[in-house]
Amino acid sequence: MGEAIAATLDTIKEKAGVKSREVAELLSTTPQTVSRWQSGRAVPRRGRLDLLLHLEWLACELSDLYTVEEARLWLFRPNILLGKRTPADLIRSGKIDEVLRVVDQLQSGAFV
Repeated sequence: MGEAIAATLDTIKEKAGVKSREVAELLSTTPQTVSRWQSGRAVPRRGRLDLLLHLEWLACELSDLYTVEEARLWLFRPNILLGKRTPADLIRSGKIDEVLRVVDQLQSGAFV
């Protein structure tokens, strides 16, 4: 499982330009924990694993819409479709579903 987690982290970094420290912040954990996941010395617990996998999915979806640099900015910039909140803040507060809904709207061209 360690190699799969490392690959997941690599995908997030490559597709959305998110740094390890930022992954830790988004998942409400420490950079040291993310480093242990990356090296295979530990694996995320169920709740964090679910969020990590959603974050990977989000990174892949954003890469269909934006360049790596634009995707990173999108994550950390206030968004009108999210009530002027940043996607990163919503992810940190456990509301990644709201972020995923907006990405779905962006992909379908439906702006509410």
